[in-house]
Amino acid sequence: MRKCVDSQCRGFKEAVSLLGRPWTALILNVLQEGALRFNELKAAAKGPTDKVLSTRLKELEARGLLERKVDVGPPVRVAYELTQQGMAFNDVARAIERWGRTL
Repeated sequence: MRKCVDSQCRGFKEAVSLLGRPWTALILNVLQEGALRFNELKAAAKGPTDKVLSTRLKELEARGLLERKVDVGPPVRVAYELTQQGMAFNDVARAIERWGRTL
């Protein structure tokens, strides 16, 4: 008999809430390849507006899933890179992909 995940668990609710926000999972997935600057990330994500992308990046940074790294140039360059916690999304993404192929 399979053990079910407790859908009332705080962790489950937090993860579903976060991933349910538009573009969040896509951003986490695109950054699995490595650090990207804002415009590179926008091009790779193919869709979010500047405002939405900026908002999602701030949310992910606040949750400790990515870091904003500033190279003080000139010119100033900002790159976004996943933390270890953000990199752990790769396992989730693979599971979602496997499940999605069965739909």
